[in-house]
Amino acid sequence: MTGAAAGDESWLPTADLATLRQRATLTRAVRTFFDEHGYWEVETPLLSRDICVDAWIDPFCVDTTAGGDNALYLQTSPEFAMKRLLAAGADAIWQLTRSFRKDETGRFHNPEFAILEWYRGGDDHHDQMTFTEALVRHVAAQAAEHGAGTEPLARLAEPIRRLRYDDAFAEFAGMPVLGLETAELAELARTRGVTVPESLASGDRDDWLNLLLAEIVEPALAEQGAVFLYDYPASQAALAKVSDGPPPVAERFELYLDGIEICNGYHELTDADELARRMQQQSDRRRAAGLPPLPVESRLLEAMRAGLPDCAGVALGLDRLVMWSLGRASVAEVIPFPFDRC
Repeated sequence: MTGAAAGDESWLPTADLATLRQRATLTRAVRTFFDEHGYWEVETPLLSRDICVDAWIDPFCVDTTAGGDNALYLQTSPEFAMKRLLAAGADAIWQLTRSFRKDETGRFHNPEFAILEWYRGGDDHHDQMTFTEALVRHVAAQAAEHGAGTEPLARLAEPIRRLRYDDAFAEFAGMPVLGLETAELAELARTRGVTVPESLASGDRDDWLNLLLAEIVEPALAEQGAVFLYDYPASQAALAKVSDGPPPVAERFELYLDGIEICNGYHELTDADELARRMQQQSDRRRAAGLPPLPVESRLLEAMRAGLPDCAGVALGLDRLVMWSLGRASVAEVIPFPFDRC
């Protein structure tokens, strides 16, 4: 006899049915919102031979034969395919789909998750902060209207604060950091009593910035309610444009709701050669960390060489937004079957 032991309730969903019905209501509200704002919905593949190369994000690989050119990847976001649509002439597009990231489990994580991603031609990251705020307000209002309580909506009573990355450090850590060298960041950590993991002994500047952000700035942001953090270090641009400065900064933002990172938005990089350089840099970091190599060539590079228009885009974790809007404590409370029950 196979199957679960008698009395095992792991077949049950972790979210109650009332919550799942509320989630369905919020999903309908999202679709209405995008429709009313002139976006049209698209669908792109979950499996692709292309993948966004990130040093610290591992995709699931589906080996169709013996690897190499036959390997396909479950997408960590629909970004590459959606940008190919923009290069082909799409103007304002959005998608609600599934994305996959290995080894990401916890209160705010599940290896398979719902992602809401959208792009509009002609926008920059400031335009998309305005749009994102309107979307979040709309979802919170719908949650309150359908019996989920009014506290999340009340926390949006004032316009969402927009705080530059360097200004956040000045306010909460006592000094701006974009002009500091690695040794100076290490000294700041020491003077602020930050516990430094042994692995950071050989860490680079971004490792120290991330530690200080996590240990000093993000806990302070949690006390702020809703905050946009924007204009990140140029070294953390990912696929965003970098301004000329001084100092040069990545034209990207993240939205925090009560300390929960909800989304990541970029004024998108359109230079194919720069994208190739960044992908190779991330690949080199993966190799140095002993992680499996990922292909640096992609159809997105071909699309960008054909011409990706100026645009901005946002990737938002829908599970987290629903969790916050419904006043739940973890994503497991708003999805039916997380990874340990799938």
